[in-house]
Amino acid sequence: MTKTKTLLLAFLAATLAGHDAAVADIAIGIAGPMTGSEAVFGEQFRRGAEKAVADLNAKGGVLGQKLTLALADDACDPKQAVSVANDLAAKKVAVVIGHYCSGSSIPASDVYAESNIIEISPASTNPKLTERGLTNVFRVCGRDDAQGPTAAKYVLQHFKGKRVAVVQDKSAYGKGLADEFVKTLNAMGNKEVLYEAITAGEKDYSPLVSKLKEVKADVVYFGGYKTEGGLIVRQMHDQGLIATLIGGDALVTEEFWAITGPAGEGTLMTFGPDLRLDPANAELVKYFRNQNYEPEAYTLYTYGAIQAWAQAAAKAGTADATKVQAALRANQFDTVLGKIGFDAKGDITAPGYVFYQWKNGKYGYAQ
Repeated sequence: MTKTKTLLLAFLAATLAGHDAAVADIAIGIAGPMTGSEAVFGEQFRRGAEKAVADLNAKGGVLGQKLTLALADDACDPKQAVSVANDLAAKKVAVVIGHYCSGSSIPASDVYAESNIIEISPASTNPKLTERGLTNVFRVCGRDDAQGPTAAKYVLQHFKGKRVAVVQDKSAYGKGLADEFVKTLNAMGNKEVLYEAITAGEKDYSPLVSKLKEVKADVVYFGGYKTEGGLIVRQMHDQGLIATLIGGDALVTEEFWAITGPAGEGTLMTFGPDLRLDPANAELVKYFRNQNYEPEAYTLYTYGAIQAWAQAAAKAGTADATKVQAALRANQFDTVLGKIGFDAKGDITAPGYVFYQWKNGKYGYAQ
């Protein structure tokens, strides 16, 4: 064999090896607020995803292929979310685990639909996400039309005869949650004493607190995120308003207490079951805690979303989105969330919302 032929064959072998390496990886997109006021939840997404991918890769990956992560920061901004979605589509990811804010997930999901990419949100609860007939969209969390009514029924049972005010932050999540709460409250023969919208990002909510004092609110139902909710709680306390704030899943983070301090005592919120308390997840929880990280809120929900996708791909025998979508709807999956499945819309078939309460700087199931 001539030297020229030897070099040519070596070049071809290297090229083919490089090609095989390129197709050997399956890319998973992780989209959420890696920066900004909700970055704590973006970190939960990242931590949960990194561990899920590491665990899957340690067992041979998916379909014999290793998984890689493509992290994308939407900062909970709808326009940035669309840009992120287009970037992930260009990278040809097999699935996107995200987004966190409903206001990001909804516009981004249109991009994924056009590109035939599966989206599984660990956290976006606005009903609109799965109500538009998009076959590629799923979520492993509940919906606000379940979360809001759960809160309303709790208020009517535990705060009977009390004056209820409603505050929302105009976001797809916050307004949607508040409106679902009001819908059930009114349907059960009760009327809120105040319905007020705030502007997220402000620091001084004194005018709102004054209105709440004027109507003598005993309970304030808040549709919005932890920063504004925490500031409202603290300023109510500072201005002498004794009222219980009740919020949704966006308050389920220790950063809420970092904002409120002792003023947050007694605050209530709805969220899914605490996955950290499931004995089946003990080793996983221990792993995170050994890393000096508390896997609260959406850390394990993200882990579970990747598990469900991986098992669906294995059942489909391919990472092709169309076939994996069908597998997601047709099967049950063993995950850190327990045994889960998805209905025709892409919503999870699993236990719904429970109540948590802040006490002494920690939150746990409400009594």
